[in-house]
Amino acid sequence: MAGQGLTPENREDAAGQLPARRLPGHIEAALAGAGGATDSAGQPWAGRSLSGEDAKIHNFEDDDGTADNAYLAAIDALLSGDADEAAVVASLATARVFVPVVAQLAEEAEGAAGLHADKQADMALVTLKAPDGRLAMPVFTSSAALTAWHSDARPVAVYAARAALSAVSEGAELLVVDPGSEVTFVVRRPAVWSLAQQQPWVPAYADPELAAVLEATAAAWPAVRRLEVLPGQGVAAATASGRRMAGGGPGPELRVVLYLEDGLDAAAVQSLVGDLHNEWSRNVLFGERVDSVEVKLRRAAE
Repeated sequence: MAGQGLTPENREDAAGQLPARRLPGHIEAALAGAGGATDSAGQPWAGRSLSGEDAKIHNFEDDDGTADNAYLAAIDALLSGDADEAAVVASLATARVFVPVVAQLAEEAEGAAGLHADKQADMALVTLKAPDGRLAMPVFTSSAALTAWHSDARPVAVYAARAALSAVSEGAELLVVDPGSEVTFVVRRPAVWSLAQQQPWVPAYADPELAAVLEATAAAWPAVRRLEVLPGQGVAAATASGRRMAGGGPGPELRVVLYLEDGLDAAAVQSLVGDLHNEWSRNVLFGERVDSVEVKLRRAAE
């Protein structure tokens, strides 16, 4: 959980009592424009709490906006080689993140003297386009990181699992954690789905069930003498200052090395690889656990 602290509005006074909360500024302004700071009975709005004096408005009421300590520790361990990207995703499972939203004009009205004014505005999630064309959702571990990236965006605090669920509903296949910061970590589609379902995630290249499926499928082709599963070249990432990380890249995350018998011509190899791809793509487990794959060919004697 990110660091939390008391704000000036919720510190106890000398008598040990909590002072009345002020209404948010935009609500105060709306009330002022609608007739004043009192209700229709003349009772003041100030100091009221619709949820009770001791209840919290939301889960992150006392959140100070800093990054989650467990996530920071997992990133440090990844950079030092003491942990893998699965540990980083696991730390996100209980972390608070900020999702950026921006106002979009939905309807405009003409006011006095012909001046145009916003009649209705909607809040929209910010999405990105990944280099491969897929939709990605940015999330931020701190409010400062979000503001530095997009000064007009409003930070909405949510658990990372909820952000992953929103990404799935928006059709985004990637979560990009802290874009524009020193460390940017990409959560690929299978890990996004795992976060959304609050299930543990195992990278495709370290998944024994997936390896068994790949090997069983390849066994139907005698020309494939053996198969090896490794991390793909897209797993690695780099910090803004150039330091390498063994995780957090956008993909491909899975490398399948096929060791083939000698004597196959180019057409036979192309047909074999195409048939394997088709078989893998029809496999439900492969579709759920593999984001992207690269195939490398080797001679069986190597």
